[in-house]
Order: sequence, then structure tokens, then C-alpha cells
Amino acid sequence: MTSKLSFSHYSHIPLPTLITLLLIFLLSSTQSSASVAPPKKGSQPTHRKPFAKVYAFGDSYTDTGNTVSATGPSGFNFVSNLPYGVTYFHHPTNRYSDGRLVIDFVTQTLSLPFLPAYRSGGGFSNGVNFAVAGSTAIEHRFFVKNNLTFDITPESLGTQLSWFNKYLEKQGGCSGNDPVRCVALFNDALIWVGEIGANDYAYSAETGVSKSLIQNLAITRISNFLEAILKKGAKHVVVQGLPPTGCLTLAMYLAPTNDRDDLGCVRSSNNQSYTHNTLLQAKIHNLRKKFPQSNIIYADYYNAYRDIMKSSSKYGFKEAFKVCCGSGEPPYNYGFFSVCGSATAKSCPNPSQYINWDGVHLTEAMNKAVSGLLLQGGYSHPSFLDLLNKKGHV
Repeated sequence: MTSKLSFSHYSHIPLPTLITLLLIFLLSSTQSSASVAPPKKGSQPTHRKPFAKVYAFGDSYTDTGNTVSATGPSGFNFVSNLPYGVTYFHHPTNRYSDGRLVIDFVTQTLSLPFLPAYRSGGGFSNGVNFAVAGSTAIEHRFFVKNNLTFDITPESLGTQLSWFNKYLEKQGGCSGNDPVRCVALFNDALIWVGEIGANDYAYSAETGVSKSLIQNLAITRISNFLEAILKKGAKHVVVQGLPPTGCLTLAMYLAPTNDRDDLGCVRSSNNQSYTHNTLLQAKIHNLRKKFPQSNIIYADYYNAYRDIMKSSSKYGFKEAFKVCCGSGEPPYNYGFFSVCGSATAKSCPNPSQYINWDGVHLTEAMNKAVSGLLLQGGYSHPSFLDLLNKKGHV
């Protein structure tokens, strides 16, 4: 998509398809890695250092700089431009926000540095981030075979697992499913699996591929990924569910007004995320039985997000759907031909009062609020504090 395109070119495409495709376009990018500033002096983590390393996986909500694919859609080369990164880092870091992501608050809470992207090539003494914006749970060849590529990011969760395997083998000869040789790499390591799967549904929306097939394949791929790392000896794993995607500004911008839920979000999109999360939790329950020696936590991103919206003023938010960085178009300050970071878009002076940053991604303030509920607010099951207690650091 470029500024030369006209919306009329897409008039033949059903609205739900437009919503999901445009969500995907914003979840993908063509950027290279950028250096990350160190934590601000004086910041106080909540706990003493319980883990030596964190290994992270997911999509743009977790990506700290891995999105370097040249196959991403044109017209969204914006995440390396200000005002991205303006709030905390004061320069772009290829994070899809004005500042820190949930994973950044996780590492700070654990008294660890921010995670470097795997593609940055080094500095992995405290862990690695394998997440890639636009990633799918299902392997890329499935979408190619079914003509569902749309110039999407080719990396999948399987790609991230392959990178992780290469990293583990290089670090300590940990290869295959040999927990004895891998134990030293996992005893003091936290595995954080950020959201993954939303892109799979979007790529296949309103196509000949059934939604149930995508759902089954996505959940199976995530479950297989989790089982693979558990077989290697992973002891402490947090699995983050999908957020209520119907509350994102772009969905609100495009969906008909009669498709709304109790929060005013797009009902159909939220129902899809809710169903995905329900199936994911069932898989996690089975994995707990199969790997009783491991601690597997479900991070309930969906309900944390919803509950913040229900009492948004308590968190200092004044805008639930309007974006901070956008085109100026009413009613949401959003237009998909004038996206954040482009020459025609402007950002608000007070991002902390906004939940949504650019139409799809969240502000640092929202990421902070969500991470607080996941880590300390009882929205993880079992609780994250229970995990720290088992480690002897509470």
C-alpha cells in the first residue's frame, strides 16, 4: 500500500477483510534493527533479580528490532521515524510505540536490561528477543500455498524457534531434546511468549480458507512451539493471550457501527480473540499435566486490557479509541493514508492520556498499565508473583 493508491481500488473487498488486512499492514514493517538506550537512572524495579535471562517471542507487540524483512508492505516505513520512541528513549528504536513495550516492563521489573533483538547480532548476556512484527503462528508456506501472502512478513513462530535453537546450540551445545545439556541455560531463564496468532486470522479473512482451519492450525502451532521448548527443559514459561483486537482504533475506524460490544469495541473481532484465547488456555492446561516440573503461566492480556478500559480514568486515560499519533481526521485522529511517522501525521503532546498510539499499537502508558496487571495485578494464572515466590525472590 502506498499513498498513490485510492480507497476505491478496494471497494470490491468486504469490510471485514479490509479491517484485518489493514491491521496486518500496520503490524508489519520493513525496518532494520536500531540500538536501544539503557534504562533511565533512578528507575526502581519491583523485585530483586530472580532470572539471569529472558527469551521473548511474538509479533509487533513484543518486537524490539527484528523486523528487517524486505517483503513487508510498502508505505509503512514509519517505525524508524520520530515520534516513535519519543516518550522514553527519545529516538526511534524500531519498537511499535511511543516508548516501552510490555516486554520492556517485564525486564525492568526483573532488574534486567532491555532485550536486544536477535538480528542485532550480539549483546545477549541477559537474554534475546526473537519476536518479529507481522509474524504468524502458522508457517509462511501455508499462506503462500493458499495465495494469502499479500507481501506479508515471512517469519513465523517456527522461524523464531529455529533462531532460538541456533542460539542455544551456540551458547551451550543445547541441541535436540536433551534437557540434561540444556539445564544450565533454562534454570534461571524466563521464557516470555508474547501475543501471536492475530495475523493468521487476518491473512485468511473472507477467503476460501475456513476460519476454523486457521484457528486449529494456529493453536496447534503455538502448542507445538511450547512443547518443543518444554522438552528442551524450559522451567518458567509465560504465555500471553491475544488482546481484544476489536478495541484497536483501526478496527473502530472501519467497522460498521452496529458491530459493537459492551465497551463500544468491534464485537466480531473481540469474539475471535476471545475464542482463540479459550482454546489456547485449554492447550496450556494439557501441557501443565504433561510437564509438571515446569511452571507455565497464562498472561490474560484480553481481560487486563478490557478492565483498564472499564476504569480508564483511574489509569489517567482520556482517550480510549482516538489515536495520539495520526492524521487529524475525525473522529479518531486516524487515516490509513496518513499514518504515524509520515510527513502528514502529528502526535499529541500527552501520549499518557491515550490508550492507542498509531491505530494498531499501544502507547507506553497502556503497555505499562497492562504489564502491571499481568505481573502484579492478578491477571496471570497462576500469578507471576507465585512464580517469583517459587524462585525465592519475593
